[in-house]
Amino acid sequence: MIIIESKRKKPETIRKKYPDAILADVTSGAKDGLVKLSPFYPHGGIPVPFSEGYTATCVEAIWQGLKVFEGADVDVALFENDTMKGLKRTVRRFGKPLGHRKGVNGTELLSYIEARKQIYIPTYRWVLENKVKAIMDRLKEASQTKTIVLLDYDTNADVENAKKPLSHASLIKAYVEGIYPYGEKAPQKAPKKKRTKKIIEPTLFDDYEQEK
Repeated sequence: MIIIESKRKKPETIRKKYPDAILADVTSGAKDGLVKLSPFYPHGGIPVPFSEGYTATCVEAIWQGLKVFEGADVDVALFENDTMKGLKRTVRRFGKPLGHRKGVNGTELLSYIEARKQIYIPTYRWVLENKVKAIMDRLKEASQTKTIVLLDYDTNADVENAKKPLSHASLIKAYVEGIYPYGEKAPQKAPKKKRTKKIIEPTLFDDYEQEK
């Protein structure tokens, strides 16, 4: 079973709720190989949707690079950013966002939700299948017998919710469990856990060697 929790919560709070769970940080701040699951991780060679001949270092570079603002169009220079920093393009600097361009040279602007569906979600899936397959295989196997709590800064799993950023941890869960938007099954709510004094420290991924 896979659960999504906010990384902003104290680990002790999460362990009280899920005493037998393994906590797995999948953000850019992860200290082990799971950092490769972050949309900011510079894998390199990621195809930019609807943009033949273009690749990017990371998912976030594509998402931000294809944004269009009142004062700025797409930024292909972001596709080369491999620092995991300086990827955000803000309203304060560029003005009101108009949408995401459907490809570097495209004429169509996608709405926020459509951009999620046509750019962000498929691009992240490509990374899961082509850059971190070993990690995903191990996670899928472990989730069959253990409770895995994925820690993410964002916890929104509703693709249609435009008010909150989409959690990439929820996409990891969706891929592993074959639920929407990476499968046909509808997501199920996690059952409530009884509190106990037993605490098992996370060890599943502590010794994980980064996939080459």
